[in-house]
Amino acid sequence: MATSVNPYLVFNGNCEQAFLFYKSVFGGEFPYIGKFKDMPPAEDGGCAEFSEKDANRIMHVSLPIGNTILMGSDSNEQSGDVKFGGNFSVSVNVESKEEADRIFNGLSAGGNVFMPMDNTFWGAYFGMFTDKFEVNWMVNFDVNEPNK
Repeated sequence: MATSVNPYLVFNGNCEQAFLFYKSVFGGEFPYIGKFKDMPPAEDGGCAEFSEKDANRIMHVSLPIGNTILMGSDSNEQSGDVKFGGNFSVSVNVESKEEADRIFNGLSAGGNVFMPMDNTFWGAYFGMFTDKFEVNWMVNFDVNEPNK
């Protein structure tokens, strides 16, 4: 199997909602979605106890998108809440301007667009935004000529 980069997103209790939204835009199915309450006990009999709040949070989910797998989970009381910010982005490369617009418009709904889709000096049709779950995204379509 070739090396691949798969973004992993951690949420503060709304991972399932976020991944259902991403699935609605990209399509496909979750090969796996599990909650903390679904964890089997360790072989030595020990297993972390999760509060009722954490038990229903997502332990792991994956969503294949093309040759990449978007993965995620929720934080829990043991790990503490995560702080979202400008520390990561998910970059999506597509095969047409139409697909770029569809993905951009779908994922940016309810979010904050700070660079609308447009032709760039480096020969791409490109845009950036933060979605309604505070995840940063970049959408890119490589065109053959700038301003095509």
